[in-house]
Amino acid sequence: GYFYSRWRKCIWSSHDLSDNVFIDNYIFNKDVYIQFNSTVGKYVGYTEHGVYNAELWNNNTGQLQSERAQVDICKYNADIDQQTITDKS
Repeated sequence: GYFYSRWRKCIWSSHDLSDNVFIDNYIFNKDVYIQFNSTVGKYVGYTEHGVYNAELWNNNTGQLQSERAQVDICKYNADIDQQTITDKS
């Protein structure tokens, strides 16, 4: 059989959240074939199929804006997490 998944991650390591990164991975059979990284600001393909789709998706400004906006959602949620952790310690 085939295995398809999509993993979306928010990564940060400081309290000011200035280093917050949003990563959206498209995975087929345990290999990432397309990735959006908010630091890069566009899709990157890692296979022939991934490169083809990344080019199409990078030309769709609405889709890119939606992905880029996810970093703000990450910051909002990370701030809530930080406050929860800080309140408990």
